[in-house]
Amino acid sequence: MDPSHSGAMLEGESQPHRDSEMNPTASRIIHRQHGSPAPIRKLGTSRKPKDRKVFNLNDEEPEETKRRVKEQELKPLYIEMLYTILHRLGKPSPEHISDREELFQYVQKAFNISQAEHRELLLKVHSLEPPTSCLMVTVKEASGILGKDVSGFSDPYCMLAIVQPSDYPIEKNSKGHGPLFHKPKKAVVKNTISEDFIQRSSVKKQTLNPIWNETFVLEFEENVGAEFHMDMWDMDEIETLGQKLGEITDLHSLKRIFKDAKKGHGQDDFLGNVVIKLEDLHCTEDEWYILQPRTETHPDRGKCHLQFKFIHKERDTTLGTGQPAYTTYCGLLKQFVQYDISQHQEGSSTWKGELCAPAQTLLHLHATLNNLQPFLQDLGKWLAFSKLYQSLELDSNILLHQLTSIEYQWTMEDLPYQQKHELADSLQAFLLYGLSLVRRFRDVFPPKSAHRLQSLLRVLVQMCKMKAFPALNLKHIEFQHKATEALQEGTKEWFKMKKELHQPMVKQSMEQSVRALASLVQEVKDDLKVNKEVWTKVFSSTVQVDVLTVVYLEFDALLAVEVQETLHISTETQLSQEVADILYPLYLSLLDVHKAKSYMQNKDKVLALTVFHVRFRDVLPCWLQKAYSTALERVQRAVQVDQLNPLIENSPLIKHSSSAVDLATCFIQIREMWIQLNWPDPEDAFMVMVKLTEDMCKITLLYCKMINQRAEELKSDHGDAASKLCVVVNNIEHLRSVLQKVPDQLDWAGLRRRTGHVIEEEQFRNTLYAQLQHTQGVLNRQICDAVLTLGHKLRADIENQILILADSHGPLPKPEDAVVSLMRFLEQELQYMNENLVQENFNSLLAPLWTHAIKILNRVSQQQVCSLVFYQRLQYALQCLEQCFHGEGNGLSLETLHAGEYKTLNANLELTTLSSRELIQKYLDRKVAEQKRYSSEKYGAVTLIGSYKSEEQKLHIEVLNAANLIPLDYSGTSDPFVQLSLEPRYMFPEVETRNTKKKKAELNPLFEESFEFLVSPEQCHADGACLVLTVFDYDTLGTDDFEGEAFLSLKTIPGLRESQEPAKTQQIRLPLMHPKPNEDNILKLLESRRNDREAQAFIKQRRQRERKSQEV
Repeated sequence: MDPSHSGAMLEGESQPHRDSEMNPTASRIIHRQHGSPAPIRKLGTSRKPKDRKVFNLNDEEPEETKRRVKEQELKPLYIEMLYTILHRLGKPSPEHISDREELFQYVQKAFNISQAEHRELLLKVHSLEPPTSCLMVTVKEASGILGKDVSGFSDPYCMLAIVQPSDYPIEKNSKGHGPLFHKPKKAVVKNTISEDFIQRSSVKKQTLNPIWNETFVLEFEENVGAEFHMDMWDMDEIETLGQKLGEITDLHSLKRIFKDAKKGHGQDDFLGNVVIKLEDLHCTEDEWYILQPRTETHPDRGKCHLQFKFIHKERDTTLGTGQPAYTTYCGLLKQFVQYDISQHQEGSSTWKGELCAPAQTLLHLHATLNNLQPFLQDLGKWLAFSKLYQSLELDSNILLHQLTSIEYQWTMEDLPYQQKHELADSLQAFLLYGLSLVRRFRDVFPPKSAHRLQSLLRVLVQMCKMKAFPALNLKHIEFQHKATEALQEGTKEWFKMKKELHQPMVKQSMEQSVRALASLVQEVKDDLKVNKEVWTKVFSSTVQVDVLTVVYLEFDALLAVEVQETLHISTETQLSQEVADILYPLYLSLLDVHKAKSYMQNKDKVLALTVFHVRFRDVLPCWLQKAYSTALERVQRAVQVDQLNPLIENSPLIKHSSSAVDLATCFIQIREMWIQLNWPDPEDAFMVMVKLTEDMCKITLLYCKMINQRAEELKSDHGDAASKLCVVVNNIEHLRSVLQKVPDQLDWAGLRRRTGHVIEEEQFRNTLYAQLQHTQGVLNRQICDAVLTLGHKLRADIENQILILADSHGPLPKPEDAVVSLMRFLEQELQYMNENLVQENFNSLLAPLWTHAIKILNRVSQQQVCSLVFYQRLQYALQCLEQCFHGEGNGLSLETLHAGEYKTLNANLELTTLSSRELIQKYLDRKVAEQKRYSSEKYGAVTLIGSYKSEEQKLHIEVLNAANLIPLDYSGTSDPFVQLSLEPRYMFPEVETRNTKKKKAELNPLFEESFEFLVSPEQCHADGACLVLTVFDYDTLGTDDFEGEAFLSLKTIPGLRESQEPAKTQQIRLPLMHPKPNEDNILKLLESRRNDREAQAFIKQRRQRERKSQEV
């Protein structure tokens, strides 16, 4: 028998519920636990109340309607479920429910069936004819089977059957006695059951990896003890010896010929078999099975890929709805989804499409037992979910999953005609519904639910891209274009609805019309903000539509018409302040709407609202005047209640009063108004700025006048008047600092750039900056006048304190004691001023007081007082005043303190406080320093060599010569000699003055004389210690004439410094100098000390030389 003609291979079913093979790898849905029921929308209701369908139920009561629907629609489905549960086939999968009672309980709850009804219907189902149980087997392919032919290949085919326990032969046991038992053979299909119950696959020629993809349906009565058998055979055809010899390729082929010769002609070779108990099979299986051998000769015989599915055939004709299995499946799915959603705690919007385990089990059983292919299951889910989406807030991702599955299977399988029409109608209806939601997205999807709209758009986009669209004869749709049209229409509808909401039907006054328009524009502004922040991202990422641009263009055109109509009415009549006040927020809202165009893709497009500000030009002066009046009124009220106390007591930074804060706040409000206005026209904007600056300056000057008047009203005594005046000064200073920031805060630089093509630079500065500078100048004068007023009494008190300090009558106190009164007074007064004035004004007060104090001290220091303590007291007072006015860096800077008369006074006091000896030493140090700077030899020069012998403590001086001396005799020459003297004399009392020999009639004498002085190193290193070389012209009859003098510091003589080597000799050339008469202030001080003999002796010597000096 040819196996290709045997069996009943299932290639299709004529009944509506019989479909082609199913996909065995259908996705498994994980069971999800559910909590208490949550409120959901009932089936048949829409998202909005206005979209609900209203049915005419006047003919019957609601309870009767509910009963009728349950009787006609739900009970047949319920019976179908009971029948499916009772006649369940296959071993339950792990993810499915195995307990029959649990399934009964779930389906009873899902259909809302009472216990009595359940028992009644269950008895009815028990009375129905059971279905014919079948196992649908799909032989997919095999791999690695044995090669039985001479060629090394095989011609495999399969024999399939279900063997019941009664089909096995009964034999005795191996000992020939005992009970009988069934002894299965290794190949049970052949010769075990009738050929009528065996089904055969086609033969695949010459292959070791055959592919069949053939499906067979095997009926069985009971699955207990029954086994599925599949034997694989190699088809042997009768061949001649010549044909076989032609196929010999190797030694194995030759052995195969000898083996075939032993068996009968046409006898097939066994390749292997698969035996599975039906009790071990799940409802659906898809596995690779190892082909089992009949002997151990070839244990590895390859494997075979099989798919199993238990199905029902010939079900009771009176069962259920009488509808095809596909329709029943859709009804069951809809019922289970509604029930599961009702049990979902968080509502339908968060339900992810995952049915509970009982529902999944029941749907899987129904689809499998009725052989409903996966494509139709997915189609049913799409139809059910897409309809439920229009009544419940389902997650759109559920629909996207079903669409993706349909699209995947569309090219692999074909749908029946009726289902194609259902799918086409469903897609078209859902597309229209989706576009209606897009049109009403503002009402349907709140911003926090943007993800829901995004998911819906993805579904719609995917739907329009499906291959099913053209195959179902649906018109090609550019969803991007459709979405844009829906957004445009929806925007118009939303605008019209908002307009009707804000504008009542009755006739309105002008104020009401403007207020209604302002509210409408505010709504538009808020909508644009939400579109920018939320919806732009949603539409751009899914549909590639710039929703903000689409919506903005519609609003622009609609608002332009409304603005023109409303403001045309208002400009034809005289504007009241009430209307002007309402127009201001309207202008600001329109400005914000106009600014939103910067977020459009096409920013250069000319819009209808571009020149909207022109309609507000007439009301602009009203706004500015209102701002000025409001600010002035606030300042006046602030001054009236101001008690001129610092805003924060004892604060080092905030020392102004409340009115200054109010004024600064008014300026901030004016600045905010300027920023809000953002007037588009540059020339008009400049005039607005001029008006605002003028108003701020005017308010500033009025405030200064009012705050001074307020201080006069509040003062009660001198101390209180001073404190109030301090607060006034601080307020004006704070106001001045505020005005200094006006150009930056109002962005004058930006305004200058905007108006550069219409306003000249000179006009800009003369109008704005000049006005501000004038006001600042007035404030500076006000501050200066107030500071002078505060400092007037302080100057007189400081002068009195210094005069008391300088009083020399009676015993002179110590400097520390003498300045106590002055410092106590300054500490008290300046601390008061510092606490009540800001730092800038406090410094302004300190500067004139310091200058005045220096003048008084300088005047007192000019007195001729012989007491050293007197000058020490003045110097100590100066030092204390400096520390007081500097205040450790918090007062005047040292640079300011040390300027002007301070330097002269400080230098004078430094000298007057020295003793006579210290003054002589200082004078000699000056002369040594002068000697170093002096380079002219107009009076001649003297040359010498000096050294110090430390071991002998002797100073060695060798006078070498003099040069270029001036002639002092009538003959035109001189008789010079050099006098050597160590000064000061009180420091070298034991050292006598030495003279060189006289040189007759010589202006360039050569002396070459050496002198030694016994002096210690300490004496030589003392301040002022020097060698004075005086050149005289010897006069026989009178006193010697003065040629000049030179000073040499003893510290510089070689041998005295530790780093110098004493053996070195070095010539020193010193220019001769003449003193300038009455120039040195040290000599004047020494001269004033008439009771000091040393001072008078030194002065006498220096005055004698000054008298002989040729310097003027």
